Amino acid sequence: MAKLASKKVIYAALAGNSLIAVMKFAAAAVTGSSAMFSEAIHSLVDTGNQWLLLYGIRRAQRPADAEHPFGYGMEIYFWTFVVAILIFAVGAGVAIYEGVTKLLNPHPITAPYVNYAVLAVAMVFEAGAWWIAFREFRKTKGSLGYLAAVRASKDPAIFTVLFEDSAAMLGLVVAMAGIALGEYLGVPEMDGAASILIGLILAAVAAFLAHESKGLLIGESARQEVVDGIERIVAGQPGIVAINEARTMHLGPEDVLLNLSLDFADHLSSAEVEAAISQLERTIKSAFPEVTRVFIEAQSLIGHEESRRRATLQSSETGP
Repeated sequence: MAKLASKKVIYAALAGNSLIAVMKFAAAAVTGSSAMFSEAIHSLVDTGNQWLLLYGIRRAQRPADAEHPFGYGMEIYFWTFVVAILIFAVGAGVAIYEGVTKLLNPHPITAPYVNYAVLAVAMVFEAGAWWIAFREFRKTKGSLGYLAAVRASKDPAIFTVLFEDSAAMLGLVVAMAGIALGEYLGVPEMDGAASILIGLILAAVAAFLAHESKGLLIGESARQEVVDGIERIVAGQPGIVAINEARTMHLGPEDVLLNLSLDFADHLSSAEVEAAISQLERTIKSAFPEVTRVFIEAQSLIGHEESRRRATLQSSETGP
């Protein structure tokens, strides 16, 4: 379901940005506006980014094989990081370069009303794509605040498009303001200043997306409510004395790896421990379908603590 929602959001943004990019490039050619050209590059980069996200989703859906036994789910995180780099290097870089060039060689904009018309139409398209992304994101955020929900989200496709479209709408406002002020005040440098500001907006979005996708690439745990729910299920399982350790990691937006170290009651036979493990795995996967892989280790609490002490000691001896 989440994959379908992600694709719907990306397709909406892709259609809108493709049309908007063509209109912006035409308007920039007619009017000579740096801000409009920066916006055209912005829309072109966003269009390419949406294709990369779709490519990443398709690659991430490949089944596990001998070379990648846990599958390819994390590939979507890699392509999200690539998108962030493109926004920064191409989108922000070209916008700032165009703005500086216009400041050094200012010239008045011709036919400014062409810019206003194109920016107004672009705002309508961007608002439509933004609303689709926002609506899908709101379905998944739960009771969290919006920024906290982005930080907790494991599906980068939706929040990437949401932030791209938010930056696009803000960039349109900046472009329109720069063009209008330049025309009204007779200061063509305002167009260049608007282009630089658009570049800074894109750089900020790129930095945020890079930070979020880096965390996912390194490996983030499941949401706290999922971890708490798993621990409640384990605690309610007969024959389990203690949870030594519960570790989770997202291998994809809906692909969670769970490692459990459990202390089973001494009176249980090996067959009873095996049956308890099988039942526990079924219960966890039923309650949390995103948990696709469960590895359970039977180990005494004392043995587990001793292993941790040895690992800590070895780390301190080999550390810097």
